[in-house]
Amino acid sequence: MKNRYEEKEAQAFVGAYPQCSPELALRVYTSRLLGAEADLVLHGGGNTSVKCVITNLVGEEQEILYIKGSGWDLGVIAPQGFPGLDLAYLRKLRLVRDLSDAEMVNQFRTHLLDAASPNPSIETLVHAFLPHRFIDHTHADAIVTLTNREEAEKHLHEALGENIGILPFIMPGLPLALAMAELYESRPGIDCIILKNHGIFTFGDDAKTAYDRMIDYVGRAEAYLARCGTKATPGPAIDPGLVQPSVVLPILRGALSFVEESGRRRTMQLDVRRNEDILAALARPDAKELLVGGVLTPDHVIRTKNYPLWLEAGGLDEDETFGAVRKALARYQEEYDRYFAAQVAAKKVARTMLDSMPRVVLVPGLGLVAAGFTQKDAGIAADIAEHTIAAKLRGAGLGPYHELGQDSIFDMEYWPLEQAKLGKTKPKPLEGRTALVTGGGGAIAMGIGRKLLEAGARVFMTDINQERLETVCHNLADTFGSRLVSPLLMDVTNEESVRLGMEQLVMDCGGLDILVPNAGIAHVAKLADLSEAAFTQVMEVNCLGVFQVIKGAIPIFKRQTTGGSIVINSSKNVFAPGAAFGAYSASKAGAHQLGKVAALELAEFGVRVNMINADAIFDDAGVSSGLWDVVGPERMRSRNLNPEGLKDYYRQRNLLKVTVHADHVGNAVVFFASEQTPTTGATLPVDGGIMAAFPR
Repeated sequence: MKNRYEEKEAQAFVGAYPQCSPELALRVYTSRLLGAEADLVLHGGGNTSVKCVITNLVGEEQEILYIKGSGWDLGVIAPQGFPGLDLAYLRKLRLVRDLSDAEMVNQFRTHLLDAASPNPSIETLVHAFLPHRFIDHTHADAIVTLTNREEAEKHLHEALGENIGILPFIMPGLPLALAMAELYESRPGIDCIILKNHGIFTFGDDAKTAYDRMIDYVGRAEAYLARCGTKATPGPAIDPGLVQPSVVLPILRGALSFVEESGRRRTMQLDVRRNEDILAALARPDAKELLVGGVLTPDHVIRTKNYPLWLEAGGLDEDETFGAVRKALARYQEEYDRYFAAQVAAKKVARTMLDSMPRVVLVPGLGLVAAGFTQKDAGIAADIAEHTIAAKLRGAGLGPYHELGQDSIFDMEYWPLEQAKLGKTKPKPLEGRTALVTGGGGAIAMGIGRKLLEAGARVFMTDINQERLETVCHNLADTFGSRLVSPLLMDVTNEESVRLGMEQLVMDCGGLDILVPNAGIAHVAKLADLSEAAFTQVMEVNCLGVFQVIKGAIPIFKRQTTGGSIVINSSKNVFAPGAAFGAYSASKAGAHQLGKVAALELAEFGVRVNMINADAIFDDAGVSSGLWDVVGPERMRSRNLNPEGLKDYYRQRNLLKVTVHADHVGNAVVFFASEQTPTTGATLPVDGGIMAAFPR
């Protein structure tokens, strides 16, 4: 591992944070260096601290411990991410022999310098009881790889030398802090302490020393693994046979969904990793033996569960895949239920069982599949699982994998302070759902995408015009993040383009829950002047395009077996067509009728199909409506209006005298997609009230 400390960069941090002490600024700098290394910490893991002396409000010198706030990511941490605590008081807690978790948190919060600070790390007492000025703690892959092997202490000493301390795994809190302090005091010359099945602590009187020691010891562990750890593949790799991701992933995603006691269905986003290293690892004849073991460190259990699910789907047809997935999941859940029941009984505690669904699925021939209620959750689980696979393979030559006992895993998985890291916010109405919006480069799509994202959905926007599509997606990504909204080039009139687009969507997130056929074009001409070519083009996009995407989505909905929602953006012209607008009106009426037929045919699969009849939406956040780009000039000429006058004309013609915005259409889509009512085959006008267009 490369040492990335640069004195010039360090001093730049001191200059960048004049409001805090140089020591705290350097603490920020080296913390970010640690956080930038995925082989050291992942997604908020690890913690760091520094001890400083300040002058308080009454002019007294006071020792302060600044420690990483719980949930902060070391890679982006700033001074405000280090709550300060009264160090002298914390040290007095060594006299206490029984400190509950709730009381420990209370003691932390009542001895903060700033009441608005984030909660300090749950390992605060470790940092307080050790005497060193700077302390670094990571879950370095190379270190935990050594600690998760039989004869771990032998390997640790051979790799790192004798100037280290080693402790068995101890849950964070007062007992761990006492054990760490007592070990150091018995051997005050050691440079670091290894906590088996958990990680490494290094320390020093300055930021650089603590950081240098971390990089040095991790580097030694990496070198040792390179010499001794890699195990040659015993024999030729197994060919898993043909695995069809477009079949396996929706079936798996549907099987992972479940209904809570409240009646709410929870669905999962999937994150698929299938690079050459992962595929090669899963194709090894000993892959299941090597990889289906417990987590590297119990901190990961809240993200990945303790064990991955091993799923063999090679060479199976669709019906066989259904059976294989259901059988494997049932077995996994039965084992989890037994684990929970055994631990509750043995510990004589009352706990509410978490869902028993796996968060990591290993599929030879397909790859690593991680699941989570949000795309972020799935991504975190996938990152951890990818590192876990690499670590288990890298240490295979050192002997059998020695996972932590299930009693310790249970303590961490059901520890309230660990669960608090996940947050307890109420799920958004479309959390876990995936939506596809066609015509994604237009104004209405912008509003639909925005409202779907606000409701918690993962959104794919598709269009044939790449420039317009990227403009909309960049606009939405600026607010919601690039991981939640994705552009997908697709020609909705082309069956092969739709098929490839659907396959790409499935590979990216596992399946589809909400389809919004929204693509549309217009042409202004009276029937006598309307060319066949123009009529055909409008019909292909507005009607055939709706047919193609609905047809392309049906297999996904069927494989998931969790229902779904199709919301067609129709038009007020369905019921109130306009002169010189025959191609558009007819095509939209055709799409509307297709929606009704789809409602009849797809109800048996739990798929709801509804229509929205919108009117007069001109633009959104600087993105114009493609339809009004075509129609607007003619409408303005015929009425002798400017653009603002045209908008006012359409506002005044509806009953409510309101401007209809793209967000209003988005709200209607969310209403249908969130299944607040048992409704299918319905038409909802979003037009301010056009009497001639009332559904009938």
